[in-house]
Amino acid sequence: MSRSESLAAYLRAQARRRLDRVESNDDGRNARSALALLDAASYAAGLPDDDPIILMLDQAGCYGPLGCEEFEPGEAGGRMIRSWTGGEPHELLLGLPAAIEAATSA
Repeated sequence: MSRSESLAAYLRAQARRRLDRVESNDDGRNARSALALLDAASYAAGLPDDDPIILMLDQAGCYGPLGCEEFEPGEAGGRMIRSWTGGEPHELLLGLPAAIEAATSA
């Protein structure tokens, strides 16, 4: 599995988790978040593995210390992804390295 495919699979899994959440009075928040994550997954799946965004995520450690593991953004990156409610997909992906760095330097 390529890095782009691994990233897309992670985002799709998070979207499924949002769809499976049942909360009274969420006013469609979980559904909107799931759609935004699916949009980001589709965007990520189309990125080549040498795309600058993928390389930034690799440098942030999202693919393990050697850059060859499944996508895993860590606690801070996962929190950012789980709270994503919409926007341009690249905004989410570009924000991950900064969120990860801020968490590790704190």
